[in-house]
Amino acid sequence: MLIVSEEACKAVIDRAAAFTAVESVFGAMARGDAYNFPVIREAIGHADALYGFKSGFDRAGMALGVKSGGYWPGNAAKGLTNHQSTIFLFDPDTGQLAALVGGNYLTAMRTAASSSVSIAHLARRDAKVLGMVGAGHQAAFQLRAAAEQRDFERVVAWNFHPDMLPALGKVAEEIGLPFEAVERERLGAEADVIVTITSAHDSLLMRDWVTPGTHVACMGTDTKGKQEVDPALVAAATVFADEVAQSVSIGEAQHAVASGALAESAITPIGAVINGDHPGRTSDDEITLFDGTGVGLQDLAVASVAAKLAEERGEAQVVAL
Repeated sequence: MLIVSEEACKAVIDRAAAFTAVESVFGAMARGDAYNFPVIREAIGHADALYGFKSGFDRAGMALGVKSGGYWPGNAAKGLTNHQSTIFLFDPDTGQLAALVGGNYLTAMRTAASSSVSIAHLARRDAKVLGMVGAGHQAAFQLRAAAEQRDFERVVAWNFHPDMLPALGKVAEEIGLPFEAVERERLGAEADVIVTITSAHDSLLMRDWVTPGTHVACMGTDTKGKQEVDPALVAAATVFADEVAQSVSIGEAQHAVASGALAESAITPIGAVINGDHPGRTSDDEITLFDGTGVGLQDLAVASVAAKLAEERGEAQVVAL
């Protein structure tokens, strides 16, 4: 069995590797070659934590496993990442445990890869302004990944706590993009691509603020009750998702679908666009929205690549079962 630490994952997985792994598994899902098992995610009644399991099987990539972990909101004050997880990979032929892989860095990388895949396939080619709603730990990963998908000229951003924005501004500076903290209305009016990455439970981005042709990647809503954007915006957009079942139950689309403003049948798996079975964006005036709920197969895809590369490069610890 392999043990792949957080440091080993950082050594072997970059944004390009994460993008390829996530794009491939989304395509496999849409073809029916990979499927997720039902998600378990519960408040444990201690430390305000959410804890659960995401699992699945990718027949195309031969990845079988489970990610166990959750969200501990008090961790930042302890110098720890709020999201904590570990990925267990099993041999699909025998069921034996094959690898134990650190999940914190990989979760951040696969989440950012997911939104960047949506930008690559759905955003207008001439998109120039990137909008960031949220400035927490994950936002830096999102910004770096998104910036690689279009020739952006600047970044506008908003966060609940404005004092967190300068750190995100430094990330933009590192990649050579001018950065400005703005109010949400202005962000919606100016941004061609908007990434929302918060833990909000109410609309932060309203329909009337978003201009025609915008691509919105909603990346923070992954639990029943969470919400980042106006349901009217979801209903007005052409909606794509990592997985439709999660989108309507725990994703951003849950509210629009529950109200009857959006039909579940109107949501398209992003894998269908990747595979060429759906055209994706059909006009420069179309608002497209990606509901990135975060599926277990994303974790398994990047963890499988991490385990393979770590073994090849001597970064993994081998232990006997």
